[in-house]
Amino acid sequence: MNVLVLNGINLNMFGQRDPKQYGTTTLAEIDAQVVALGRELGAEVECFQSNFEGAFVERIHAAHREGTDAVLINAGAWTHYSYGIRDALAILKCPIIEVHMSNIHAREAFRHHSVIAEIARGQIAGFGVDSYLLGLRAAVAAVQAAA
Repeated sequence: MNVLVLNGINLNMFGQRDPKQYGTTTLAEIDAQVVALGRELGAEVECFQSNFEGAFVERIHAAHREGTDAVLINAGAWTHYSYGIRDALAILKCPIIEVHMSNIHAREAFRHHSVIAEIARGQIAGFGVDSYLLGLRAAVAAVQAAA
C-alpha cells in the first residue's frame, strides 16, 4: 500500500511558525512520525511539500499515474481557495483524507471553508501532529475496506 502525504504552502515552517496554533514540531519530525506509523500499518509513505501550487498539482497528477492507494493532505492556506488543487485531487481514484494541525473551524472565518472537503473521505483537524497520525490510520483503513 502506497500513501502520499501532501503538505502545502508554508507548512515547511512548522516548528517556527505560530507555535500557539501549530506547536513546535517541525515538518521533518512530522514526516518521520508518519513514515514510522506507516511501516507499522503496512504502508509505504511518501511525504511531499511545496510552496508552489503548480508543483503541488504536478505531484497530484503523478500520484494518479502511479496508482497511489491513498492521499493525506494538509494544503495549508490553499485549503480555502485553490480550486486548481481541488480539481487535481478530484482526478484521483483513491481515498483522500484532509488533515490540519489546528482546528480550522475555531479560527478566522476565512479558514472555516475548505474547497477540498467535498471530495475528501473525511477531515481531521485540531489535534496537532496526531491529526496526521489519525489521518494515516483512516487512510489505511479506507484502503483495506475497499480491498
